This record gives sequence, structure tokens and C-alpha cells, in this order.
Amino acid sequence: MKILLAASEAVPFAKSGGLADVAGSLAKAIRNRGQACRVVLPLYSDVPDHLRAGMKEIARFQVPLAWRNQYCGVLTTTCNGVKYYFVDNEYYFKRRGLYGHYDDGERFAFFSRAVLEMLHHIDFEPDIIHCNDWQTALIPVFLDVFYRQSEKHRNIKTVFTIHNIQYQGAFGLEIIPDVLGLPESAHGMVEFKGSCNYMKAGIEQCHALTTVSPTYAQELTDPWFAHGLHTQVAEKQYKMKGILNGIDQKEYNPATDPHLAQNYTSSNLAGKAACKQALQREMGLEQNPSVPLIGMVTRLADHKGLDLVQWAFSSLMERPVQFVLLGSGDWQLEQFFRDAAGRYPGRAGICIGFNEALARRIYSGADMFLMPSRSEPCGLAQMIAMRYGTIPIVRSTGGLRDSVRDFGGENGNGYTFLTYQADDMLDAILRACRDYANPPLWVEHCRAAMSCDFGWGRSAAEYISLYRNLLSM
Repeated sequence: MKILLAASEAVPFAKSGGLADVAGSLAKAIRNRGQACRVVLPLYSDVPDHLRAGMKEIARFQVPLAWRNQYCGVLTTTCNGVKYYFVDNEYYFKRRGLYGHYDDGERFAFFSRAVLEMLHHIDFEPDIIHCNDWQTALIPVFLDVFYRQSEKHRNIKTVFTIHNIQYQGAFGLEIIPDVLGLPESAHGMVEFKGSCNYMKAGIEQCHALTTVSPTYAQELTDPWFAHGLHTQVAEKQYKMKGILNGIDQKEYNPATDPHLAQNYTSSNLAGKAACKQALQREMGLEQNPSVPLIGMVTRLADHKGLDLVQWAFSSLMERPVQFVLLGSGDWQLEQFFRDAAGRYPGRAGICIGFNEALARRIYSGADMFLMPSRSEPCGLAQMIAMRYGTIPIVRSTGGLRDSVRDFGGENGNGYTFLTYQADDMLDAILRACRDYANPPLWVEHCRAAMSCDFGWGRSAAEYISLYRNLLSM
């Protein structure tokens, strides 16, 4: 099989969130299972120079976009054994940041159309185009409306993966004739509640619909989770499947990670204690090994459950615990955590921003990792934390429910709570703290978490099975 994975970001070239980890790792895992998988991305100005240096231009052509024809170049390089294509147009992509521009609707309509035009100019004819989130959701639409008569496109099947339905790519209706150039007969593919909604179009037009965990697939039929698209998802359940994401276990490995103060394994956890001491020192905390250290690495956004942390923070800090947070986002949340560091010197360490090396040191140095999300399509941080022997405390939703089992039941690997209540979150934290006070038990917990396999092999096998089923239809 030949699979072209279309995404708006992928590590190591461009990253704003978990989609980049998925796109970079899934393609490699699929290729390692004997399938031809390549990736296509926009060529952002944010792509590092050292990665640009190995790129080779292979094509130049014009992309039709309604009344305009726009230049497109295609560059290619190979990374981790996977071939990548980059769609180059400086007008659309030579900017700081991946998203958040006034013309994002036009930028990613161009990218989606360019992916299909590119097939006329490269030596790869995919059986499957695997699209990801709203930025590539127009590919199934454009394919059906403009390209099905082409020999190179006639038999292509499309998969569309929802990574987070909150971000839908909704724009004014005027974009349909002026940018997308769709005939009036096709306007219904993209129209939704008085807007042009890219994600709705992808959900309806793809051959197979997936999302990033089995529980999230179920939740998306509920209005509380689906941000207005629950009816569309419910109608397409016959073609929907939830496949839990994975992590690159070679990249996230406490035995080899160069960012850590000391490497360690599940059989020898001495290095984890050294990592905790180093993190306490770095974050200005009292260097006390007996005090449980709770870590968070997160975007400061409302759906991450940080309002629960705000409500419970004073009660939590009345206990003998330490708290570390790395993240950025909502300015009010940023200010709350800055103030918290001032209120609890030596006990609360806050870093506003993002630093990959510090994130690794939190994953390894913390004892517990808190994720009280209101909604979490999959979540990767809880998997990374367990890889480093740091015990997750999570609300049981989405991928958190599918990956974390409470120590109160069988095969536990973390602590969970169900209702979206600060007291329930605090209860789960206190249960973890009580167990932490029993060192032999805590070592067992750490080893149980580290024994979990969240590698991409299982997920890749499920996607390959899905692709095969599509091609046999």
C-alpha cells in the first residue's frame, strides 16, 4: 500500500501540539511495518535552517484557487527513513507561527488543493490520503469535485482524523466562491450553520473517519464534547473508528534521554531520585526527597482543567506537597500561576513558556503528573510521564480513560477521578500522596507505569488494517 499522510505540522519540522508528534511518529511506524508512507507539510518559515539544508526542490507549478492561480514549489527530504514533501509558497507560509493568521482559511485551502495538484508532478501515486484536522479537511472535497476524472486520482481513498474537534476551521460563507471555487452544487459539502466549516466537510466527505482514542470517538456524539458537530459525527458512526495514539518510545526513554540529570531504568530507579533533586534545585524548591512533587506540562487553556487546579490550589498547598508547572496560554492563568509561585516560595515552581529540555526534566523528576482535563481527545503527556515512571493523576475522559487505569482496580497504572469537580481531583491527589508515603508500594507503582507499552506499533497496525479494508471495498 501507498499512503500519503497530509498534515499541517510534524516533528521535527514544525510543531504546535500533539498533531506534530502523531504525524512524525505514525508515518515512521507504518513504514516500519512494510508499507510505503510519505508525509506532506507546508514549508513554514519556522522550519529550522538545519532541516531546510537537506531539502531538494523537485517541482514547480500553479495551483488553481477559485479565480486565482498561485505559485507552488515542492521540496523533499528524508527524515527517520520517511520521505517528506513540503509545499512552498512564501505568500502563505513565510510568516511567524503556524496558525492564527487572518487568512488561515485561504492558506489551508491552498495547501489542500496543492497536495492534490502535486500528485501530477511527483513519482508517488498514493492509494490512501490520510488527512488530519481542519487544515487538511478540504482534501476529500477537492478530490471528489475536481480530481476524480484524473487517472492519478481516480481510485484514491481518503481517511480523515479528528485530533481535536474544538478547532473546526469555520469561516464566512463568502470564502466558498471566492477561495474554494466550488460549484454551487457542492456548496452543501462545506456549509454548516451559516458558515463554511472545513471540519464538517472532512467528516462528511472522507471514506473513513477516525479519531485519536476509542472513548473520544464515543464522546463526539455528545453535544458537550462535539462543539456543535455531534449530529454529523453520529450520522457517520458507520465509518468511524477510535484509534489510541502512541508515543515514540525510543525518543522518550529515561535510560538514554540526554536531558536528564541521571538516566535510569525500571530495574534501577536511583537515577529518578537524582532527577527529582535536580528538578527541585532548578525550580527553586526545597530539596526534600520525602515530599511528593506534582508536575504539569500543559497548554494553559480552559479545556485542560486548570480551573479545577485554581479552585483546589490553596487546599492542596496546605498539605506537604510541591508543585511544578511548565506551560503558556491564557494570560489570566499565567498570572495565577506566577502569583502562586510568589505565595508558596520553595514549594511551587512555575515556568511560563515552553522548553523541551525542561519538560523532559519534569517528566522524569516529578513523582506525579496531573492532567485534570475537561476533555482530552487522546493526550500524550500521560503516556510520556508513565514512560519516565511518573504516576499520572487524570480525569477519566477521552484518551486519558483509555490509557490510565486506577490503582484501586486491576492492572493499575495511575489515579483517576470521573466527575469534573475540584474536590474529586483533590481526593485523587491525596490518594496518590498516601501511597507515596509507602516507598515499597510507590516503587511498585513506578515500575507498573514504566511497563506499559504505548509505542506506535499497535496504533500503526490498526491504521494499516483500516487502510486495507478501505481498499478492499
